[in-house]
Amino acid sequence: MDIEENIKTALLEIQRGSAEIIDNERLELLLKEYYKNGKTYYVKAGFDPTAPDLHLGHTVLLQKLAIFQKYGAIVQFLIGNFTATIGDPTGKNATRKVLSEEDILKNISSYTTQAFKILDESKTQIVFNNDWLDALGAKGMIQLASNLTVARMLERDDFSKRYASNTPIAVSEFLYPLLQGYDSVHLKSDVEIGGTDQKFNLLMGRQLQKVYNTGKQQVVLMMPILEGLDGVNKMSKSLGNYIGVTDEPNDMFGKVLSISDNLMWRYYELLSTKSLEDIKGLKSGVEDGSLHPKKVKDMLAMEIVDRFHGLGSGGVARDEFTKIFAKKDIPTDLKEFEVKEGSWIGQVLVDTELEKSTSQARRDIKGGAVKLDQKKVEDDSLKLSIGEYVLQKGKKNFVKIIVK
Repeated sequence: MDIEENIKTALLEIQRGSAEIIDNERLELLLKEYYKNGKTYYVKAGFDPTAPDLHLGHTVLLQKLAIFQKYGAIVQFLIGNFTATIGDPTGKNATRKVLSEEDILKNISSYTTQAFKILDESKTQIVFNNDWLDALGAKGMIQLASNLTVARMLERDDFSKRYASNTPIAVSEFLYPLLQGYDSVHLKSDVEIGGTDQKFNLLMGRQLQKVYNTGKQQVVLMMPILEGLDGVNKMSKSLGNYIGVTDEPNDMFGKVLSISDNLMWRYYELLSTKSLEDIKGLKSGVEDGSLHPKKVKDMLAMEIVDRFHGLGSGGVARDEFTKIFAKKDIPTDLKEFEVKEGSWIGQVLVDTELEKSTSQARRDIKGGAVKLDQKKVEDDSLKLSIGEYVLQKGKKNFVKIIVK
C-alpha cells in the first residue's frame, strides 16, 4: 500500500463514527507528515475524574484515541484534577458539586487502569492539568479570563437556559472552558477530541492557541453520545441502560446480546476494532442471509468481553450464556419486534404472531400460558414500559420485543 492509500485509509478510520470534524485539511496534513517523514503528532482528550466506574459510553473516546495511535499519534491523556475542583458545567442545569482531593485520586486510579485496556501505554502521555493551571496564579488567571466576554459565554446553550430561567451560574463555571482551552495551549495539542456536548470548550482550545501564538490551531473531532441498551437514551448508570467495563463477563456478554439488531451496527462502528471493510462484510452477510444477526452480535459481545477481561473470556461467556438459555428452553436466535411504549400486551401478542386474536390472548394470559422474561403475565390489561423483553406463549414460542 502506497503513502496516499495509507493516508486515505487512516482518514476513513479516524472519521469513522465521528459527529463533526473541524479542520479536516490540517488533519490530512498531520497524517502526511507522519507517513512521509515519520513525524508524530499529539492528540488530547480530557477526562475529569468525576466517577470511579466507567461504562462503554465513556470508552467511545478511548477507542478513537486508540485509532489515532494506530496512525501515528501520541495521546495526551489529560486528567483534569484542577478543573475537577471547578466542575464542568456542560449540560448541567445547576452548579456541579466540587470533588475532594481524596475522591479525585481514587477516580484517577480507576480511569487509568481501564484506559490501558484500550490504549497503547507506550504511545500515551498521562498529564495532570494541575501541574500548569495551579502555577497560573491570580495574574495569569485574570489575563486568561480577558480573552472571553460574558456575552460570548452566554452563547452556550446550557448557560443561556440557566440565565433565562434565573438559575444561578457561579463565576467559576465561566472559567472552565477557558481552562480547558489553556490546556491545549500548554500541551501544544494538534488534535483534541470530545463529545458533541463539548463543542464550545473544544473550540476554545483553537481560539486560545491562536491568542497565545502557539503556531498551530488544533483540529477538533467530536464523537456522538452512545445510546444505551434501550437504543433511545444516552448510556447512563442513572437510567440503568449501561454496560459497565467492570461488569462480570457473563453479564457483559448478555447485555451486549440484548441490544437490537439495528443498534448492533452503531456499537460496531463506535466500539469495535474491526475495520470498516470487515464491518461492511458482516452487514452484507446479514442482508443476504448468509450470516444470522445473532452470530454477528455474538462476535461483538465476545470482542468487548475479551477487551476488558482478557483474550478467550468472551468465548467462555458465550458458551455459558448458551448453556443457561438451553436450560430455560429459550432459543438464542429470537425474532425481534419493535413496539411503542404503552402498547397493550394482548395486541403485542397478536402483532408478534404469538396469538391469532386479542380474545385468545386474554384467555391464554388468564390461563397462565404467557410469560414476560420468564415471569407469568397475570394482568391481561398490562401496558408495556420502555425496555427489552423475551415474550413467551406456551413452552416453545418465543420472541424478543423492544419497547421504545
